[in-house]
Amino acid sequence: MALNRDFVGRTYPAPGSYEVSRVKIKEFAAAIGDRDPAYRDPEAARALGHPDVVAPPTFPIVFTLAGTGDILEDPELGLDFTMVVHGEQRFEYTRPIYAGDELLCSSTVIEIRSVGRNEFLTLRSDVTTLDGEHVCTTYNTLVERGGAA
Repeated sequence: MALNRDFVGRTYPAPGSYEVSRVKIKEFAAAIGDRDPAYRDPEAARALGHPDVVAPPTFPIVFTLAGTGDILEDPELGLDFTMVVHGEQRFEYTRPIYAGDELLCSSTVIEIRSVGRNEFLTLRSDVTTLDGEHVCTTYNTLVERGGAA
């Protein structure tokens, strides 16, 4: 069954803010196998001009998925998670994410399209500080296999 195109343009806020900590950055860096000292050691990060430990570029995936949960779990969308694979993820930064940041995220459905028998759902998540400073925008494309049949 095709995804509900009425969802294109809908924006959903994340359920709350996300507090970035040194521990979370360190755990994420370990999980992806990146040993860059700027992800673990405040002094190494400061030597590179950062105010504190800096997060790896893909770190926002940790909390942006929470912002897309309400979209993806809405039965009116018609998404069958048993048939979903991750198609693409990209990040556009205004500035790095640092330990101590408290971030907000809102997610918008920007595209739903059929490609052959598959449905492609693209979400944009805008990440800001509590003061409204833009930090980054993420794009996440999910593919529902066989959904367009």
